Amino acid sequence: MPLDSKEQRRILGKFVTGVTVASTKVGDETWGMTANAVTSLSLDPPLVILCIQKEGQSRIKFEEGGCFALNILSADQQEISDRFAFKGPKDFSDLDATTAKTGAPILNGTLGWVDCKLKEILPGGDHDIFIGEIVAGAAPEEGEPLLYYSGKYAKLPS
Repeated sequence: MPLDSKEQRRILGKFVTGVTVASTKVGDETWGMTANAVTSLSLDPPLVILCIQKEGQSRIKFEEGGCFALNILSADQQEISDRFAFKGPKDFSDLDATTAKTGAPILNGTLGWVDCKLKEILPGGDHDIFIGEIVAGAAPEEGEPLLYYSGKYAKLPS
């Protein structure tokens, strides 16, 4: 008998994750989503994983974009995380952003970012696993990371 999904969420919510905004560009349209289901996959070649809900709006945008950036948020960027956590259009127009190689928006002031070409999409239950090859990246800022734990934002202990 499979584990109840609410119990799975409760248990795995005890695993602390960082918070990112994943972004892409489709033509002239930019798109973003808050994501904590991300991880480094490989150093050679340099690969990362981004998991996206199959039934969500973002899934199609990220596939059509063929690229994505992962923007690693700092503890003082919770408002940006909240902004991209909900359904609907994802407007970058009033945010300080730039691009690197792929054209995906890179948010200035983050702890770090990687710019990726989409290499492969694999099925993963109710999500798809987007594998991106890192083509550029930087860690320009120092500071505390924005964390997510047990269903809410958390901070490192002082």
